[in-house]
Amino acid sequence: MNAMRNGPHGVRPESDGWGSTNDQRLLDSRGPGQWVHTDPWRVMKIQAEFVEGFNDLAELGPAITVFGSARIKPDDPSYEMGIKVGSALARAGFAVITGGGPGAMEAANKGAVEADGISVGLGIELPWEAALNPYVNLPLNFRYFFVRKTMFVKYAQGYIVLPGGVGTLDELFEAMTLVQTEKVTRFPIVLMGVEHWEGLVEWMRTTMLPDGRINSEDVDMLTLTDDVDEAVELMVKARDGR
Repeated sequence: MNAMRNGPHGVRPESDGWGSTNDQRLLDSRGPGQWVHTDPWRVMKIQAEFVEGFNDLAELGPAITVFGSARIKPDDPSYEMGIKVGSALARAGFAVITGGGPGAMEAANKGAVEADGISVGLGIELPWEAALNPYVNLPLNFRYFFVRKTMFVKYAQGYIVLPGGVGTLDELFEAMTLVQTEKVTRFPIVLMGVEHWEGLVEWMRTTMLPDGRINSEDVDMLTLTDDVDEAVELMVKARDGR
């Protein structure tokens, strides 16, 4: 099964000795002075990633992005939940998009493949991850987080968020911000795993909302559930209502 493609979306370039990833070299101004001259040329790499991502995913069809922790193991209940989510989405006619890593992402990709679906992995250049998980059958790998994030939201008709950590929270709140500011058309965001997420949602309702930091509509865009069928049905309704 195809797990990684060579070329701009595949092999990680060698470090130049002062930054371990392309993102770090782009964003870290503490390095050698030549960054003033090299940064404009990085725009060409960034442009190439956008062009290839748009080209490769343009005909993907209806898709749902699934996020979740890369750190969980196959014996974690969240892993089994991820398999069920990926499988149910594929049976409902959706491609499944993940970050292509291990843990919950691998589980969702595995579920999609086992249901004969399209399993997309949008990998990112990281010092500790060398390849996409083996259940990806449409692989892309990116140097820059912000390009990858664009692909997550542009080609998804909804988000399903499994229990996760900092990266998962980043994707969740970015999606909420894009909906809140009307940068994207409103789409369903489902938090799978009531025990994991209910504290966060309750804090938003009891602290952020009374303080006027958010509106009730901001919290209401989230659906909290343990029911895979309910999550997928929300995605189907959103697709059919378009």
